[in-house]
Amino acid sequence: MQSTRRDFLKYLGLTGAALGVPGMAAGAPRLGVGRKSVTVTGRVTGPDGGLEGVPITDGVTVTQTGADGRYELAASPRRPFVYLSVPSGYRLPTHETGTARFYRPLGAAGGTAEASFRLTPLDRDDERHAFLFLADPQTRTEAEVQQFQDETVPDVQGAVQALGDRPVFGVGGGDLVFDDLSLFSGYEAAVQEMGIPFVQAVGNHDLDFDAPGDPGSTATFRQHFGPEYYSFDRGAAHYVVLDDVYWPGSDGFGRETGDYHGHLDAAQLAWLEQDLALVEKGRPVVVFTHIPPLSTAYERQGEASPSVRGRIGNRAALYELLDPFDAHIISGHVHENEHRFADGPHEHVVGTVCGAWWTGPVCYDGTPKGYAVYEVDGESVKWRYKSTGHEADHQMRAYPAGADPEAPGEWVANVWDATDDWTVVWYEDGIRTGAMARRVGLDPMSRRRHAGGDQPEKHTWVEPQPTAHLYYAPDNPDANRVRVEATDPAGRTYVARPSSGRG
Repeated sequence: MQSTRRDFLKYLGLTGAALGVPGMAAGAPRLGVGRKSVTVTGRVTGPDGGLEGVPITDGVTVTQTGADGRYELAASPRRPFVYLSVPSGYRLPTHETGTARFYRPLGAAGGTAEASFRLTPLDRDDERHAFLFLADPQTRTEAEVQQFQDETVPDVQGAVQALGDRPVFGVGGGDLVFDDLSLFSGYEAAVQEMGIPFVQAVGNHDLDFDAPGDPGSTATFRQHFGPEYYSFDRGAAHYVVLDDVYWPGSDGFGRETGDYHGHLDAAQLAWLEQDLALVEKGRPVVVFTHIPPLSTAYERQGEASPSVRGRIGNRAALYELLDPFDAHIISGHVHENEHRFADGPHEHVVGTVCGAWWTGPVCYDGTPKGYAVYEVDGESVKWRYKSTGHEADHQMRAYPAGADPEAPGEWVANVWDATDDWTVVWYEDGIRTGAMARRVGLDPMSRRRHAGGDQPEKHTWVEPQPTAHLYYAPDNPDANRVRVEATDPAGRTYVARPSSGRG
């Protein structure tokens, strides 16, 4: 697949000189840029004058500022914005609501435009920083917006406070709303209350579904949040937000011509190749998307192949671009928690703010509704799932024997953020008994709340789904006290007891 991708990019004139990367030969054709290009000039400044080496882009071509902070960009007239990649050490510019505003509308007059940016230094070193990934707030009604504001906002405020003096930013991981785009204002109000800058990825429920094609499907999103893909730096880490939701469009009469699917278009991949060419090899690169590169839900459900809605179809191109880096890809979309390592980057699929679409306390895999908290120290990245309404050490739930009807002689623990390098063991009457067995199954709470055609009452189409983060141990009736201990790769140990009289 890699050679196919290279041939495709060469066909489009996007490799080598065509990329417009500083230091490469000029003169080759560029996608969307030709004799009718817009000449954009401007300057990026800080308190002490011009800032050198800041990447500037229209989403097609990337250039950098010179020693005095000035730049010139031959921009595509079809691109709506000119924007910069905010460097380490500087605040993310924001709207009054707290959503990022690192862009300027590309309003051309006579083939020229001007776009300048003034950046403000952070008040502390950002080598140690943090971010929160909020997947799928997905509010469908004003009542759900209020629930988001009442539950999630104060929880996020507490999580930020617990991070101490680290600079913190937030990520809205797509599906900020559930089809009603007028509710973007409710999301913005919540961000403003959270009190930290937020960047946003576009989700499949954030689209203008009456658009005749993919470019028009994000028109309302762009009005609120700007470009669909972009990058910025914090400390040693390089962050990238991508738009991986492709919308085939409607027929002009409100009828859909097909379903959305996960895809990164050629222009976006070409931009990303230029963007990453400016990043030192080996550095941490964290990519935020809405649709995961590959959700393994289909395997757990016994299906032969993944849905086009649950994977990025051309993900091999993304893997190739990320190969030189210490890469993480963080997404939401599927309303469960999962980690995947099979193709190089560490892929994090994060449980959702809304759980199972605001029907109760858990996603359909039993993960509590919540979000992920990441702490970055130099080039080290660690994370922990934060369950809304619970303390930070709420990392698993244990059930008594028989809670899983398919394992009547075993008790089970759901350790929702576990990876293969976690240690999950159980104790009987204070004595370590052994390692618990990890198997695929249905979370008992999700089964109780979601199974069957008449529940949950709010959305009866929600059903429990098999998850791979369940751990089993044989029940011992002679044991008076049983507990499970789970230790994560950072050395943090969490404890839970089955909800039985012997716990």
